[in-house]
Amino acid sequence: MKKEIVVKPVSGYLAVLLAIVFIGVAIAGFVGEIVFLGAISLLLFIFTVIGFTVVDPNGSCVMVLFGAYKGTIRKNGFFWVNPFYIKRKISLRARNFNSEPIKVNDKIGNPIKIGLVLVWRVAETYNAVFDVDDYQHFVLVQSDAALRKLAGLYPYDNFEDHDAVIALRSGGEEVNNELEKEIRERLQICGIEVIEARINYIAYAEEIANAMLRRQQASAVVSARFKIVEGAVSMVEMALEQLSVKNIVELDEEKKAAMVSNLMVVLCGDKDATPIVNTGTLHS
Repeated sequence: MKKEIVVKPVSGYLAVLLAIVFIGVAIAGFVGEIVFLGAISLLLFIFTVIGFTVVDPNGSCVMVLFGAYKGTIRKNGFFWVNPFYIKRKISLRARNFNSEPIKVNDKIGNPIKIGLVLVWRVAETYNAVFDVDDYQHFVLVQSDAALRKLAGLYPYDNFEDHDAVIALRSGGEEVNNELEKEIRERLQICGIEVIEARINYIAYAEEIANAMLRRQQASAVVSARFKIVEGAVSMVEMALEQLSVKNIVELDEEKKAAMVSNLMVVLCGDKDATPIVNTGTLHS
């Protein structure tokens, strides 16, 4: 694969001096009625002026002569090159691509919407100009394709795929690293350097968003209930142990069962318990 050739052109300021000389000679020739000398000097002046080019900081200029690649100017400044060169300016600055969320299916077939932000720049000007038709469009299309492929490799979450170690919603850096690697491999052909690629938007598609929200809420309630019951059992166990150790009251198995039932209702209920004062005996 052919690579970029960096060239060092002639300073444009030297060419300016030559251009001044040529235009001076042309004026003198026409004034002195030496038409041939004036015409030649004028052509040389035009020939010199056409060769001027300016390269901005973090910019470059790709030069082609009759279909043959002649090199790239990477140094910024004012230069003179062969006037027959076809010059194409290529920016080397970092660029952002913030994609619109696209609708895809995750690993288990759920429709989701996902988007990315990509930071990239041109690293090899030859590949960017000559190996693809339009390198900017190529970046957009391949980033979209890489995002679609990534979404199909992982589930949105692990509610259904409990064996999934990595999920799109909770994968974090691992998912972003995989996305960056995939995009980098795809853009290598056109000389693009991927600085960073990250998922910046992810959600269920509208048609299942409400159902999945209710599912997440139900899962959260179940998880909370599990913790409540676990804590309530520990408190009941501690209460029975303390009553036995301190010999405050002796309870038979029936009374222990009633006490456990009452404590579990109080500790696990959704609403505040309403106390009932027993004014009779212990066994009433």
